[in-house]
Amino acid sequence: MKILAALRRHEKKLEKQLRKLESELSGVRAATAALGKSAGKEFRAAEKSVKKSAKRVHKISREGRLAISRAAKKRWKQWKAKKVAG
Repeated sequence: MKILAALRRHEKKLEKQLRKLESELSGVRAATAALGKSAGKEFRAAEKSVKKSAKRVHKISREGRLAISRAAKKRWKQWKAKKVAG
C-alpha cells in the first residue's frame, strides 16, 4: 500500500506541474500572438535585405583579371618545368 500512496502523491505533484506549465504556455502563446504581427514584419524586412545583398554582382577590373591570368600562367610554367626536369 505504501507504493500506491507514493504513486498517488507523485501523480498529484505531476498534475500540479502540468497546471503550472499550461498556464505558462498560455502566457507565452498570448505574447507570441501579440508580437506576431510586428515580428513578422521585421522578419520579412530582414529577409528582403538578405535577398538584395545576395543578388549583388561583384565585378573584377581588367587589371585584376590580367594579374590573375599572369599569376596562373607563371604557376603553370613552374609546374611544367618541374615536370620536365623531374
